[in-house]
Amino acid sequence: MFTRILKYSAAGLAVLVAALIAWIGISHVVTAREVAGHAQSVRAIAAKARFPQPSDAQMQALPAPVKRYFDFAIKDVDPTLTVVSVAEEGMFRRPLTEGFGPTEAEQTISLSSPALLFTATTPIAPGIDARVYDFFADGEMEMRAKLASTLTVVDEKASPELNRISLRRWLLESPLFPVALLPGGPVRWEPIDENSALATVSGFGLEASMIAKFREDGSLASFDATEDGDLTTPYHGSGEHSERGDYRLVAGMMIPHTFLVARAGDERVEPFWKGRVTAISFE
Repeated sequence: MFTRILKYSAAGLAVLVAALIAWIGISHVVTAREVAGHAQSVRAIAAKARFPQPSDAQMQALPAPVKRYFDFAIKDVDPTLTVVSVAEEGMFRRPLTEGFGPTEAEQTISLSSPALLFTATTPIAPGIDARVYDFFADGEMEMRAKLASTLTVVDEKASPELNRISLRRWLLESPLFPVALLPGGPVRWEPIDENSALATVSGFGLEASMIAKFREDGSLASFDATEDGDLTTPYHGSGEHSERGDYRLVAGMMIPHTFLVARAGDERVEPFWKGRVTAISFE
């Protein structure tokens, strides 16, 4: 009798394990399809328009540090390029935690109308990863995090504030695709001083601004939001501070290959994502 119970228990456990494996496998496929669909949406948006092609008069009207930046960053760029794909690796700190863990990320970003997809995989515990993605297109965002691509732990819906933060995210990432910052597109520049300028991106009835600081060689050193962030949210969003370095020539543009992104508010700056670009390509 006891042996029979053990057999039935083992059989039941095997069925449960098989069902769990099948559920995780199906969830992985579903998540991968979501991410692929969002990447295709960004590419479709990007294909509708080219990056700005400003006149000489528009370039001359720029603040002095911004003109130096474009002289530094833009060399000989194919005008038919519409989208950039980026692979990154580094250390990531999950919201409302203190420790960092190794993380790999990919981005697909439009060079014209603000649209982007950020995906990342970061370990939570031995054998368990979190799959995260931020998607912004047509003025609305979608933000999700899933354990093992299966159990949803963050599912933020579009709202005016989160949409604006995601628009700012496109601006914060723009040193990776500097042609999008040219005059005549979604970004306008206003002077501050000889080493900084205010960049404002507009679209979809939204606006977001960041202060750009430039080095003596013309490279963009950092972006800072014009308002404090709420460091108690269960998501990082765009972050309020970023730093860029190790510029290299890619596709006729000087592209930074190291980065640091941080939350900032109440006179605190708390980094949450730092690392390097491992691959970048333009299409």
